[in-house]
Formats: sequence, C-alpha cells, structure tokens
Amino acid sequence: MQYRFIDHTADIAFEAYGKNLEELFENCAYAFYEAFVDTSKLKDGEKKVFEVEAEDEDLMLYRFLNELLFLFETQFFAGKKIKVRIGGNRAFAEIEGGRFDRDAVKVAPKAITMHKFGIRREGDRLAAFVVVDI
Repeated sequence: MQYRFIDHTADIAFEAYGKNLEELFENCAYAFYEAFVDTSKLKDGEKKVFEVEAEDEDLMLYRFLNELLFLFETQFFAGKKIKVRIGGNRAFAEIEGGRFDRDAVKVAPKAITMHKFGIRREGDRLAAFVVVDI
C-alpha cells in the first residue's frame, strides 16, 4: 500500500508515498477516493482530464486534490485508475472512473486543509501529509 490513514480528530488524515512526484500525486488520489467513496459502486466508463499549475510542488498537490474534491462534489465523480504527468510547474491528470450515488459515499469531504500539509523527502521516496475536513 502506498498510503496510510492516520487518526485525526474530526477530520480524515492520510500520508501517501511515491518514488517520484507523479506516483505521489497518484497515491494521494487513491487515498482520497478510498477515504470517501466505495469505488466498487461506481458507474464505470467515464474519464476526466484536467491540469493544474502552481509555483511549487506543495501548492500543485493542493490544487490537484482540490480538483478531485470539486469533481467529487459537483459531478459525483470518483476515480479507479489515475495517471499523472508532471512537467515544469504543471500537473496533467487522467482519471478513469465513474459517477456514484449517495449510498456509495462513506463520509462527505468538505475541504482540503493546509494543516500540516506538505511534501517531504524520506530517503529514496517522497511523502505527503494531507488532512481533509469532513
């Protein structure tokens, strides 16, 4: 498993890992979806493509996760297969998944927070700590 959930009062927190930024972003997305929706209940067959731009890696990840949250809340979309490419100050995401009904939602996310948010190097891998307000 390339992420783990961390006990956090009144929020959901996770730490994700990757050998590079692309894998780190992908694993953050997988953790996000696992926390909030039963992906076995998705109506498969949709693909979402988007890009985010930021001056630094932390802000890029924050914007990426906010885009996932936006799609989750406004289009009831969640992903099963995530592919991220990063070039310069842009992240390009391709997410295959589908829409979900309310009964598939485990708990509703409200916001990605900046509390302890960030990317750090741990030996030969990257790690990101994320807290989501619920």
